[in-house]
Amino acid sequence: MDTKVVKIDKEQIDDEKLMEAAEILRAGGLVAFPTETVYGLGANALNEEAAKKIYAAKGRPSDNPLIAHISKPEELAPLVKEVPEAGKKLMEAYWPGPLTMIFPKSDIVPYGTTGGLETVAVRMPSDPVANRLIHLAKVPVAAPSANTSGRPSPTTAQHVWQDMNGRIEMILDGGPVGIGVESTIVDVSGEVPTLLRPGAVTMEMLEK
Repeated sequence: MDTKVVKIDKEQIDDEKLMEAAEILRAGGLVAFPTETVYGLGANALNEEAAKKIYAAKGRPSDNPLIAHISKPEELAPLVKEVPEAGKKLMEAYWPGPLTMIFPKSDIVPYGTTGGLETVAVRMPSDPVANRLIHLAKVPVAAPSANTSGRPSPTTAQHVWQDMNGRIEMILDGGPVGIGVESTIVDVSGEVPTLLRPGAVTMEMLEK
């Protein structure tokens, strides 16, 4: 397959360009796009076959859960069985932003996305391209980093091209991204919130 690269200006986002990417996602294809942490490799999080394509493109084991990305708080409710109090507080403080939370999953989220688990990881990116793309796609977007497993996480579209050319339908080039560190992951599905992966949101910030 030919991978199409589309340049996007974060200051003046062109919805027409993003609509093409949104349609690819809805149809079960793969699109790489910038987030505030690293470039993500996006697919429809509610489509098990699309999730399989992510694992194949990355060369990643399929029991490794994917993070579902949403564009606004209202999009969380259909994906989860409940939002615990700790989850609500963390959402208010750090969404949109580089914080992923793990909730008990609802029945509409396939096990192909959650790596066979009864929980789902969800994040709301603050990057304007990522957020607008998810909004236009009208589906939650599963998006691990857009690199082959074991390679450094990509912070430019050129990095993505080196790893993913010919494996995915489109790369949205929004320029270099800032943090270069994956999102922080906090599990709020149990009684006590647990930090599973440190990242841009630090332990000190979470404790506040």
